[in-house]
Amino acid sequence: MRRIALVTLVVGDYDEAIRFYTGALGFRLVEDAPRPDGSRWVVVRAGSGDGSGTDLLLARARGEAQRDRVGDQTGGRVGFFLHTDDFARDHARMLAAGVSFLEEPRHEPYGTVAVFQDLYGNRWDLLQPAAA
Repeated sequence: MRRIALVTLVVGDYDEAIRFYTGALGFRLVEDAPRPDGSRWVVVRAGSGDGSGTDLLLARARGEAQRDRVGDQTGGRVGFFLHTDDFARDHARMLAAGVSFLEEPRHEPYGTVAVFQDLYGNRWDLLQPAAA
């Protein structure tokens, strides 16, 4: 079996990113380990924790080029898709946690969806896929 295990998300600060992803989005901190170069290996996971999904590697920006990409890693497009089995529950929880939604929820043939921003401005879809 092959799968994409990790996707790097360049962040401004490890601790504020951990707080946002674990607090506001309800992800689980899987690993936070120091590295010899002074950076940290920080992995967060959405979902049940069985390891079958794709985890996020939160990587603190180093250098001007990386700092310029924080919050706009996909050129303003939605770059991340957070699937849920209960849109109303997660939407309400995220709103209460201060997550910024850019639109009202909408119903599409593929499911219920709304675009939100993470703490840096990266765009995400909260998506409950339509029943097959």
